Amino acid sequence: MAPGEDSRLFAGLRDKLKGTNLYDAKVGAIHLKNKVGKFGNLINPNHRHDEEHEKITDEKRTRIAESHRFNSFAPERDGNKIKWYVDGRDYFHAVSVALEKAKETIYIEDWWLSPELFLRRPPYFNQEWRLDQVLKRRAEAGVKIYVIVYKEVAQAISCNSAHTKHALHALCPEGTPGHGNITVMRHPDHNVFENAGDMTFYWAHHEKFIVIDYEMAFIGGLDLCFGRWDNRQHPLSDVHPAGVQNEMFPGQDFNNNRILDFQTVEDWKSNALSKADFGRMPWHDVAMCLVGDCVYDIAEHFVLRWNFVKRDKYKRSEGFDWLTMTGREGENEDLVAVQRPKHPVGKYIHHPLSPLENRSWAQQQQGTVHAQVVRSSCDWSSGILTEHSIQNAYCEVIRNAEHYVYIENQFFITATGEEQFPIHNTIGRAIVDACVKAGKAGRKFRVIIVIPAIPGFAGDLRDDAAMGTRAIMDYQFKSIHRGENSIFGQIKAQGVDPTQHVFVFNLRSYDRLNKSPSMVKQEEKSGVKYQDVQRAQAEEIMAEGVHSTTDQKPTLGDQSDKEEKERLMEQKRLFEAQREEVGLDQETTSTDSIAHTAMLNGGKVSEQQWDGDLEDEKQNFVQEELYIHGKLLIVDDRIVICGSSNINDRSQVGLHDSELSIVMEDYNTFDSFMGGQPFKAGHHAATLRRLLWREHLGLLPAQQLDASEDPNAQPADVCPNDIMEGPEYEFVGDPLSDKVWDMWTGNATTNTQIFRHLFRADPDDNIKTFDDYEAFLPRHKKFKQGHLHDPFMPADEVRQKLDQIKGHLVWMQLDFLCDAPMAEKGLQVNAYTESIYT
Repeated sequence: MAPGEDSRLFAGLRDKLKGTNLYDAKVGAIHLKNKVGKFGNLINPNHRHDEEHEKITDEKRTRIAESHRFNSFAPERDGNKIKWYVDGRDYFHAVSVALEKAKETIYIEDWWLSPELFLRRPPYFNQEWRLDQVLKRRAEAGVKIYVIVYKEVAQAISCNSAHTKHALHALCPEGTPGHGNITVMRHPDHNVFENAGDMTFYWAHHEKFIVIDYEMAFIGGLDLCFGRWDNRQHPLSDVHPAGVQNEMFPGQDFNNNRILDFQTVEDWKSNALSKADFGRMPWHDVAMCLVGDCVYDIAEHFVLRWNFVKRDKYKRSEGFDWLTMTGREGENEDLVAVQRPKHPVGKYIHHPLSPLENRSWAQQQQGTVHAQVVRSSCDWSSGILTEHSIQNAYCEVIRNAEHYVYIENQFFITATGEEQFPIHNTIGRAIVDACVKAGKAGRKFRVIIVIPAIPGFAGDLRDDAAMGTRAIMDYQFKSIHRGENSIFGQIKAQGVDPTQHVFVFNLRSYDRLNKSPSMVKQEEKSGVKYQDVQRAQAEEIMAEGVHSTTDQKPTLGDQSDKEEKERLMEQKRLFEAQREEVGLDQETTSTDSIAHTAMLNGGKVSEQQWDGDLEDEKQNFVQEELYIHGKLLIVDDRIVICGSSNINDRSQVGLHDSELSIVMEDYNTFDSFMGGQPFKAGHHAATLRRLLWREHLGLLPAQQLDASEDPNAQPADVCPNDIMEGPEYEFVGDPLSDKVWDMWTGNATTNTQIFRHLFRADPDDNIKTFDDYEAFLPRHKKFKQGHLHDPFMPADEVRQKLDQIKGHLVWMQLDFLCDAPMAEKGLQVNAYTESIYT
């Protein structure tokens, strides 16, 4: 046989065998071999980077990153139109508008996604704006929807991504319009047989972003999930004697993590926390919408993640296609993890579906914001070498600050150097350097940090089960001011007074549960608790009953589900039947929430009507920490960093949680002041900072539920932000003004004292040991969490003290448990688990 004839012979034979059972069996055997072969990765953790083609790809990515600021995969881009959103009402409304206009593709990446989330409120009157219903409409219209969610460790986290996947896949069953247009991936894989060498239990996919038609993107701290919708007055109460249809937070969406974490979220209508007895945990967050070149970079990150998860988990699954991308084609398709195996499973779909040059931002600049996308990502999360461009950006921007650094973040765990093991990110060192430079120059300079009083995990901080929560708080205190290697310690060591430069605050809110005497009578006469009525209401407003746990057509479940629904409906009927007899058929005198009284022109608590004796009203006053979940940095009224990244190692070092953020500097400036001197402020940064400060100071009016006429609740392509000009806008214009600072610290001091006196809100500086804790806040059934501490305080005095609270600012209690071991080493906190908490 002549040279080469043997190879031609066998090639021809292979062609003839294609499509036969023998060929299919061979391919199946190869796929099985590759599955089993993953056990070899246990002894080769570098298996994604050791082959020649993988090394070439790594070198290409490295060269690209080294050519960019912050060593990011993405370049700096001019001409972006970027709009900010403060709190969930505005953000979710804007998302609903944008999703409804999608024509080709939707990318969604979330830590948690709740299909039953209402994007507009109140839910009863906005049932068509439930997230799953919006996505179903777009899928039926032919839009291709791609979703990646974090696959949680079920024993540790209750977000139930399996329900997310099954509920979304079941929206368009086979044989109906839209079938196959929604595809959901979950990652990382916890299947030991499929992914033995790459099991990831500690770290999460934490990004929160949306890309629509390659035209627009949303990015920030808000997942499309329960517990995030809120408005600027941050109500705690959701009790409605006038009718349960007025509820804002149905089912699991009414949540207080400090009392009870989310439970069985797949049964979204249920809620073990009674609205008639407890307030919710209010939620403060920040996000962005952009139209411009940076949309492409966010889309590229998604495509990389999609293809990596395809390779890592769904490589042999027909239902999951590879995505190719304009600009990352041919020899560069490896940059977005496209693979072309010998026996591919799934199609290769090119995005965007219509030419990229048709996008508005590809034809001309849309705005004035210079921006760059940055990320934390690595081998386990994206199949790439470690990138921590978010940390690089934070450190550089803070170190170069000249006037102020303003931080809102869910966590604050950082190091000033190598002496703070196990903490590795060095944002703390950048803060020290900026403060020392300003202090030695005699320049007014402030670092203002706003973080939650307590991490949002359930449980009494005195319990052993709260060891992990205390560990996080311990690391935060050691980052800020405890010990010579803390930020305070390192600033002081260089001869500068840290108390003149670094200030730390929390947010806190109060409300009144509208559990009126008439409603209590209604419960007694009907024999039905309001909690059961709220469950019935949640069941009723389900446009479709999504009880199934598979991808089949949703049904109302089995006979027991139907019987439960009938029981709930009967209870609601019995409850409503007593409305007239107890006098609730008339207009009620007491409002469903008094959270507006902390805001501009919101009136006084002492002026609010109550349907009954004021002494009975006292038991319905509640308070709770206002949970800061945004991941925001503003520097010098010029630069903003916003995204999913917390200030801790999990988010910043790149090896742990995956994150996506954006650095923004607006070249559109306007005349302002800084420390009394004329100053050119960036429009995007300065207007965002002014609105945030006005909210925290109570210098903004409360918001209505309906956001349809609010410019700040529209996507970036509809209109710019309404900066709400007026006296209050001008008042907070100079971030270093003595008048502004006096109000900021004055409000924080008064609010802190009132919450301490009325509610014994914890943490508190008077609690230095666990014995102090018991004396300050005794554990007794008569003390209901979040309620007034002294039941004998006169009602008028309670109301008058609440009148003094303005906005939501309180001082962080930095002496809390300073003389107690907060997180002793043991089974929960040790050398193996420390990195989980940092």
